[in-house]
Amino acid sequence: MSKINAICVYCGSSPGTEPAFIEAAQKFGKILADNGVRLIYGGGSVGLMGALAESVLEHGGEVTGIIPEFLTKRERPRRLAQELIVTRDMHERKRTMFDRADAFVALPGGLGTLEELVEQLTWVQLGRHKKPILIANISGYWGPLLALVDHMRAVKFVPSALRVDFLVAKRVEEILPMLREAAGKIAEGDKAMAVPADRL
Repeated sequence: MSKINAICVYCGSSPGTEPAFIEAAQKFGKILADNGVRLIYGGGSVGLMGALAESVLEHGGEVTGIIPEFLTKRERPRRLAQELIVTRDMHERKRTMFDRADAFVALPGGLGTLEELVEQLTWVQLGRHKKPILIANISGYWGPLLALVDHMRAVKFVPSALRVDFLVAKRVEEILPMLREAAGKIAEGDKAMAVPADRL
């Protein structure tokens, strides 16, 4: 049985147009801190990323920021995080995030958030790991993506034999209980990546 000690959260480096997005990030940050779950995130101090990390820290939680060197000026990495890892590139960043996390959550975000989420979904589809993935569909933000995945299944670009397992929550209060339930069905050994890092 696997436990949730750290969660990697993908989210935007911008606040978006809906106040509900920032509110969700702040609320989820408090939930992580209150439950002793470490935040693994992109390392920035702006947008949803900044609001999320700030909330975790304000409520006594633990934060690990992971950011590639070329983004340090644009996203202003959070030096207050207990741990800040600066990687050589995006590939190393994503692998480090994977290794440090027990589960993955996608809050609203842009193309970078989408790319990170889709890569995790692809790894699960290919049987590379079984860590839980959850899409936080705050204010229906991810609705178009969920509809697209359904469409891909309907036209057989995602064959039924290839499982793309992920969870969907509409409220941040649902996220941690859903992840814990899913993790409870996974053996600790199944969380490791099934292939060496240099072959991904």
